[in-house]
Amino acid sequence: MHNTQKNTQENAPKDYAIKPDSLAGKTILVTGAGDGIGREAAKTFAHCGATVILLGRTVKKLEAVYDEIVAAGGPEPAIVPLDMKGATKSHYQGMAATIVEQFGHLDGLLQNASLLGVLSPFEHIDHDSWNDIMQVNVTAQFMMTQALMPALKKAPHASIVFTSSGVGRQGKAFWGPYAVSKFATEGLAQVMADEYDGTNLRVNVINPGATRTTMRSKAYPAEDPNKLKTPADLMPLYVYLMADDSIGVNNQSLNAQ
Repeated sequence: MHNTQKNTQENAPKDYAIKPDSLAGKTILVTGAGDGIGREAAKTFAHCGATVILLGRTVKKLEAVYDEIVAAGGPEPAIVPLDMKGATKSHYQGMAATIVEQFGHLDGLLQNASLLGVLSPFEHIDHDSWNDIMQVNVTAQFMMTQALMPALKKAPHASIVFTSSGVGRQGKAFWGPYAVSKFATEGLAQVMADEYDGTNLRVNVINPGATRTTMRSKAYPAEDPNKLKTPADLMPLYVYLMADDSIGVNNQSLNAQ
């Protein structure tokens, strides 16, 4: 019953062939869908036939992703403007009820939204910043996932993917609350994966690695972004974990690079 957690790239087909029908008929919610990896994942999932629910805090960015998906001929997405820093349990419950009402069930959930905060020495970590990062990266993800469980359990095969980081496996100086929040993400995923092992629900974690995003440039302002992989380069693993080809893959912490 209990799967061994593997912090390896085993079973992670980074060369997985993305096809136009890889996710046909699926409904997938993506958090942080307005930017970076979330934006690319939403567009790619739609390209593969999924109806994507775009969740983020900036309506304008979500509308831009919506327009791109529709222009490319993808299924019409849904937009959920939500600030995970301030959202309450009732917000998530209302959202979950609407999803069941409109779509019947939820096939996939990509918990991608994260707050980086300011990298600083341990002694200078700001309490408000700590609380905000824990709220968005841990508490909000817990509350949202818990509220969505009934919708996920109605799906024939449901997949939850959490986003981690290298500093969520090995703590690193100055990464403070962000690193701690990603350790918590790994732990939350492991608890859920073990608890729902053998059911219709699988839970896995992706560490994207160094990727050309706005968040990365804030953490490493001197770095040459052209030497980094783009979000599009990582998509084979994201599609694989949402596709039926990964049924049976559970409790894995996988590297996208």
